[in-house]
Amino acid sequence: MKRRSLAAYTTPKKEIARPVYLAVSALVALALFAAWSALAYGGFVRRDFLPTPYDVILAGIEGVRDGSLLINTAYSVAEILTGFVLASVVAVPLGILMGSFKIIEAAIEPVTNFVRYLPVSALIPLLILWVGIGVEEKIAVILIGTLFQQIILVADVSRAVPSDLLDVSYTLGAGRRAVVTQVLIPATLPGVFDTLRVTLGWAWTYLVVAELVAANKGLGYFILSSMRGLFTDRIFLGIMTIGLLGLITDQLFKFLRARLLPWAANP
Repeated sequence: MKRRSLAAYTTPKKEIARPVYLAVSALVALALFAAWSALAYGGFVRRDFLPTPYDVILAGIEGVRDGSLLINTAYSVAEILTGFVLASVVAVPLGILMGSFKIIEAAIEPVTNFVRYLPVSALIPLLILWVGIGVEEKIAVILIGTLFQQIILVADVSRAVPSDLLDVSYTLGAGRRAVVTQVLIPATLPGVFDTLRVTLGWAWTYLVVAELVAANKGLGYFILSSMRGLFTDRIFLGIMTIGLLGLITDQLFKFLRARLLPWAANP
């Protein structure tokens, strides 16, 4: 009986009960928190380098009270949403077209493959010269960093749609437009949602890099200014705020995928 119970949790791709899933997640989070607390409170690491959880909580309260945390968070969220939405609006249709029509692939893929290998951080000095260090530069960094990656990933999703699915639609009398709009695009949507969910994490990385290099607002600037004063509690606060925002958006994408695409299996 015990061996059978263990096999239920070690079989590849086998679902487990939701309470078990949540319990394992909570235990891992608690274990990490306990390790952090042990190192910080036990004196194994100086508080100048590793603040205690209590220090970070106090820094958060102070950041909310003086407005620095909320203002910088609002700036970063606005910048990342703007850049990410602009990139996605362009990348999703282009990616579907590129993965479905060879003539579009021939036109777009060479340029896309060239640009997507360029390190975005190397383009920041040029973007500063072109648009300054304001919000526009951060949006441009996110746009360039995510747009071309999204195009390639969405194109791969579109290529993975079985040709048999389209052939059956033609056999049943569907026209070319109906096949594209009612078969091809719906078949790509689960993969598109997964692509957007993954690339949003990359967008946060690009944003923080841009704010660390040149900014006067945002969570990257918040972390950098804290580093200059050796306020490690505020550095941890900024990092954890980004992680929390990322977790929220990740769960939001999973929720929207489940609600809007009920026919697709959850990842």
